[in-house]
Amino acid sequence: MRLLTLGGTEFVGRAVVEAALARGWEVTVFHRGRHAAPPGVRTLLGDRTAPDGLAALDEDPGEWDVVVDTWSAAPRAVRDSARLLRGRAGRYAYVSSCSVYAWAPPAGYTERAPVVEGASADADHTAYAQDKRGAELAVLDSFGADRSVLARAGLILGPYENVGRLPWWLNRMARGGPVLAPGPHDLPLQYIDVRDLAEWVLDAAGQELSGPYNLISPQGHATMGELLRACAEVTGGTAELRWTEPEVILEAGIEPWTQLPVWVPPDSDLHDALHSADVSRAVAAGLRCRPVAETVADTWRWLEDIGGTAPQRPDRTEKGLDPEVEAKVLAGTGGVEAPGV
Repeated sequence: MRLLTLGGTEFVGRAVVEAALARGWEVTVFHRGRHAAPPGVRTLLGDRTAPDGLAALDEDPGEWDVVVDTWSAAPRAVRDSARLLRGRAGRYAYVSSCSVYAWAPPAGYTERAPVVEGASADADHTAYAQDKRGAELAVLDSFGADRSVLARAGLILGPYENVGRLPWWLNRMARGGPVLAPGPHDLPLQYIDVRDLAEWVLDAAGQELSGPYNLISPQGHATMGELLRACAEVTGGTAELRWTEPEVILEAGIEPWTQLPVWVPPDSDLHDALHSADVSRAVAAGLRCRPVAETVADTWRWLEDIGGTAPQRPDRTEKGLDPEVEAKVLAGTGGVEAPGV
């Protein structure tokens, strides 16, 4: 198989490239040159946001079985690349997002749930949800429904993460001491290891799948307790999880999802939207999800290898809770150590 990745040097794109190389695929990476591409690929340089930014791709004679694109800014960049490649690639796999669904999707929502309004393939950078949906429309316009794969990912974790969620929890656990653990500890989570996402996308291309797929683990693949316990154990075991009721956290003005990454309160629109999608279509198409302990351990190993500080995308907010706020909440409640957690 011949793969072209648009990007391919960071997080999701890098995981796709490494998975393809491990399969013996022939890989071309088109990127801006800000980060080194993985060894073993052919590189084309260009900036999709610049005039004539696709020149290297346009002038290259290559043809590919599949294009994988992870773009998340102005949809017109996806429009331009899809138009350029529609006669030179068999299939276009776009890593989209469950954010394309109209807010707030109910628990158990499928790929047939209503999507956001106001999206356009010709748009400049606006809001994340509209940008992702506009990019989907761009792919469909050039490749049609039968040659497009729309991988609507949810929370993505794993090595190379440049958003700051799992790396923050790991570094917090590594500091040890009492840790504000947002309850309940048996809260079901949905996420996908970036490597499982990559393998599924490549499998989808090989099977010539098409259409949209909610690409996250089945609900309850892990719980908040299992995730944080794995983080505590892999970083040395000196952290003491202090489980705190959601009401206490919210009353303290702590923002779910950002200040306490991954966590959102149960029985809320946030939890329904972020941790309650129906993923049966992707599972039927071969989605396999590795254990949370493996995701956590491999991410910690990568984080240690790069010195403990994860890269941070400039277009994403920084994650994590101020230590003073954490200490103040713990001093007021004491928290509870759940047995075995």
